[in-house]
Parts: sequence; C-alpha cells; structure tokens
Amino acid sequence: MNDKVPVISVSNLRKRFDLEAGFFARLGRYVNAVNGVSLVIGRNETYGLVGESGCGKTTTARLLVRMYEADEGEILFRDRTGNTEDVMKLNGASLKRYRERVKYVFQDPARSLNPRMTVYEVLTSGAKWSSEKQEKRKGTYLREEAAAILEEVGLSRADLDRRPAEFSGGQRQRISIARGLIMKPDLLICDEVVSALDVSIQGQILNLLLDLRNSRAASGEEISFLFIAHDLKVASYFCDRIGVMYRGEIMEEAAAADLWNQDSLNGCLHPYTELLFSSVKRGGEPSSTPIPPASPVISKGETSGCAFAPRCRFAEERCFNEKPELKAAGEGHLVRCWKK
Repeated sequence: MNDKVPVISVSNLRKRFDLEAGFFARLGRYVNAVNGVSLVIGRNETYGLVGESGCGKTTTARLLVRMYEADEGEILFRDRTGNTEDVMKLNGASLKRYRERVKYVFQDPARSLNPRMTVYEVLTSGAKWSSEKQEKRKGTYLREEAAAILEEVGLSRADLDRRPAEFSGGQRQRISIARGLIMKPDLLICDEVVSALDVSIQGQILNLLLDLRNSRAASGEEISFLFIAHDLKVASYFCDRIGVMYRGEIMEEAAAADLWNQDSLNGCLHPYTELLFSSVKRGGEPSSTPIPPASPVISKGETSGCAFAPRCRFAEERCFNEKPELKAAGEGHLVRCWKK
C-alpha cells in the first residue's frame, strides 16, 4: 500500500447519471459513471488513472474538485500544514480555498483558455481574487510571479502580452499548466493533457511535468499529480502508481514499474489490464485487433457480477453473479478479480 503522507484520500466514491430523455427514462437506465472508487494520492506522488474512454476517469477527477457533486462517498484533503478537511462538506470561502490548493488542467487548451484574454490575464485572473492577502496579489509583484512561472514552463516573459491563439497546441498546454501552478497547489489534476498533442510534443510536456515535480520537491513546495490517460505506456512512464478503471470501477492498482515490464506482461494481474497493454504492440503501433468499446449504459439488475465479465475470456458463472472486491494480490498491488 501507499506509505506516503496522503494529500487526498477517496473512499467509496459514486456518481450516477440517469438517462432522463425520452423513452429510456421509463426503463430505469443510467450511466454508473463512478461506482465505488477508492484511492489515495500521497504527497509528491503521481497517481495515474487509466482506462478506455467512458470508463469514469474524468468524472472521478471532476468529483474531486466538486465540478460534479458525488452521490455517495468521502473525499478527505490534507494540506501542507497537516490540516484535514472533508471536501464534500466544504462551501463558500472554504470550498474556494480548497480549489486553490487543488487545480485542474483540461485536455483541450484551445477551449479552456479565453481567447480574449492575454496570457498575463489568463494566468492571474484567479490569483487576483485568491484568499491570500490582496496586497501581495497586485501590480508588479503579480506580473513578476506570472513571468517567472511562464519561464518555468518553457515560455518567455515576453509572451505575457500575447493571446492564446498565437501559440501552438503544445505551447497553449504549457500556459494551462502555468495557470494551474501559479497558486502553488498541493495537487494538480492533469486530464488527458497530452492526448491531443503530437507524439514528440507529448514527450516534452511529460518531461516538463517531471521537472516541475522535482524542482518543487527540492524547494520544499512538493506537488502531487493525478494524471488521467487512456494510454498505459504513457502513464507508466510518468506515474508512480496506476489505477486501471473499467465502467466506473478500479480493476487493478499497482506501482507503475510493476505493471509495465518491457519484456513481459507478468506484472498485470487483471485480464482487462492485460488487454489494454496487448492492444498496443511493443513498438508502439496499434494492434490489428483493437479492443471493442464497452457501453457505459446500464439497466437495473446488470451490476450483480464483475463489470468486465462479458468481455473476459476467463469468465465463469461466478463472475457474472458475484461482484469481486478490490483485494491485495501482493505488496502494494490490488486487483478486482475472482481468479487472481
């Protein structure tokens, strides 16, 4: 298990979206977007949340910052002073302070950066109204702080007066990262931040995030990451630990070094994790037999067994009738499977 001091602890988190439109509303169908997720992210740790599109990764992340309200569960946040807060009970000023400590970087910077603002305004619009002393967040001090953070992510202070549309996709993502870092957060949530970029640019952004993490640890301002991705190879390169999600549930969690082994797949215990890895050849080329997508739509009575059973080549009767628990399968390794 993770022995680091936790920054955020999630227990039994659940979120259901009903299909409220038209005929399906009367059939009791819904999307079980997050179904009993539990995880812990330690200080100065990078936790990867990996799975196919629609598995609940982004919904989980948005629940953490209260963009969505959870139906059930508990989210505990521990700041650098050791103070612990129940995130689901926060409101008003306390919720605002929490959101300054946990920042979100979106997948598409072209949509998340206001094209009418200059880069300086993008970086500082939130900081100007932060809970810190206002005199510290004004004028020359704030501009110098914005310039310093922009240089830290690989851009120039001369870029402060330019607008987001003047930059490439990779540069805009650097601006988004800088916006998240300017408040010196405890946790940075990176939601598919490299998936829309060219492969060469992906590597640059990942290395930038690694450098930022190391430099902040060296200066005593440790930062943790929740890194959301659909590519297990990318997550294994960047993350310390990985949770593999399927239909709203974590199927396997382990150290990234244990899951990704260049010579074999022996580190993977769950059939779904093996399927994700085997869908990409070792050289990085897509497999000729891609994984068929799984529908996130669920009807009443469909959740009694393992969520992955209909696609699992090892499934037996018990897998369809009884839901396995996420249990220990080795030191720091959890798996949700009857056969492991």
